Amino acid sequence: MTRTAILGTGAYAPERVLTNADLEKMVETSDAWITERTGIKERRIAAPGEVTSDMAVKAAIRALEMAHTRADELDLIVMGTVSPDMPMPSSAVAVQAKLGAKKAFAFDLSAACAGSIYGMSIADQYIRTGTIKRALVIGAELLSRVVDWTDRNTCVLFGDAAGAMVLGPSDDPERGILGIQLHADGNAANFLTIAGGGSLHPQSPEVLEKKQNKVAMNGREVYKYAVRALPEAVLESLAAQGLTTADVTHLIGHQANLRIIESVCARLGLPLEKCWVNIHRYGNTSSASLPTTLDEANRAGRLKPGDIIAMMAIGAGMAWGAGVVRW
Repeated sequence: MTRTAILGTGAYAPERVLTNADLEKMVETSDAWITERTGIKERRIAAPGEVTSDMAVKAAIRALEMAHTRADELDLIVMGTVSPDMPMPSSAVAVQAKLGAKKAFAFDLSAACAGSIYGMSIADQYIRTGTIKRALVIGAELLSRVVDWTDRNTCVLFGDAAGAMVLGPSDDPERGILGIQLHADGNAANFLTIAGGGSLHPQSPEVLEKKQNKVAMNGREVYKYAVRALPEAVLESLAAQGLTTADVTHLIGHQANLRIIESVCARLGLPLEKCWVNIHRYGNTSSASLPTTLDEANRAGRLKPGDIIAMMAIGAGMAWGAGVVRW
């Protein structure tokens, strides 16, 4: 069976920077409080009129250029997002139209911060079986429009960004995506939600008054779940390939919280230096986090042929996963 290679990566972050000092003027918080608990110093905010698919297209163009792939060669566009342009149709079809990827079938998936690794797994199945040749996997979030800017526990965390990966058959059977394991636990669904706007709580004046259309989070429970689930998933993914943490060259993880990243690395026995960290500059960008982090490490020349890269992400659902790539 054909292996799937990551042929190109791309990322985009809006120009506007919102610093912790800026937030001090908006809500009762401080740079020291935010930094100590999250490691975040600043995050990016989309421009007025800029929508999720706009950011996705900019990241996609960069990934396509690196992959030497034209948009009209794409067979699939799968986009992880919980902040689409609109509930229907998908933002992926907006991306398809803006790119001119006429032959690609396109859809969104909702796995929150795990959206990109879920998308990678879906595209991997199509490529491994020979059904398609080129897939564009995108994670894009415009979270600044779904956070409550009066809630200091959530508004300090999130930023806007998009990341993209072009996937295709690997020329080398030893290189590419070795495997991805995915998980979900709906019993933990109330830890992180946007409760309003669906069939459970349709849009109404009451929903808006209660701010149920905004992100709500039990940060303590999310932290506890993440620091347990992510190391287990990484170890499971490595073991499935006959590998251990000693084989890992790099850990590319969802940038949810620096304390989570540090705790996961400690539990895995991996030095933090093996994990590319950019949360201090972008905050938590949900589904965009994994591909933007991968792109930064890639463009910095950190990833070398043959390197073993472990990937991990966890988000609302709870939904999480881990994978192993031989670069």
